[in-house]
Amino acid sequence: MTTQPENKKSTGAKPWLRVLFVASLALNLVVLGAVGSAMLMRDKWHARHPSRLDMVGGPLTRALNDKDRRAIGQQMRQAYRDGHPTRQQQREEFQLLIADLKAEPFVPDAVRARMSNQRVAFKDRLELGQTILLERLAQMSPAERKAYADRLQESVRGHWSRHKDWKE
Repeated sequence: MTTQPENKKSTGAKPWLRVLFVASLALNLVVLGAVGSAMLMRDKWHARHPSRLDMVGGPLTRALNDKDRRAIGQQMRQAYRDGHPTRQQQREEFQLLIADLKAEPFVPDAVRARMSNQRVAFKDRLELGQTILLERLAQMSPAERKAYADRLQESVRGHWSRHKDWKE
């Protein structure tokens, strides 16, 4: 009669299979977390994010209809391309500001000069936007301008109603 060893225990799964299971579970939890976060944050990422032109123009731009907003955006981009710094130049200027902020010894006048350059560029872009907006408003019929003014009034009234310090 053959005898089998009595104390040999069977562990069931092989060690590499257990590691694979734990890794798979971890990956599933990461994916679940990413999908859940995306679903919870969807409104914050997309629906409430204004277009870049809206951020620059605020309520004056938001009150425009889609056609006028697109036309002004195209004019702004074209005018800005003609004779204004490229994105690469803007990025380089910003990197120089960062370098000035990190410099030892710190030189406030250097940072002030870089900030002044940024302020001038922002002011130029704002003035360009206002000029293009005024040209667009001048081209509107009285009825279109009135509809624009009504949308602007509604937009501002909505803003004021949400902020107690702005209420009439």
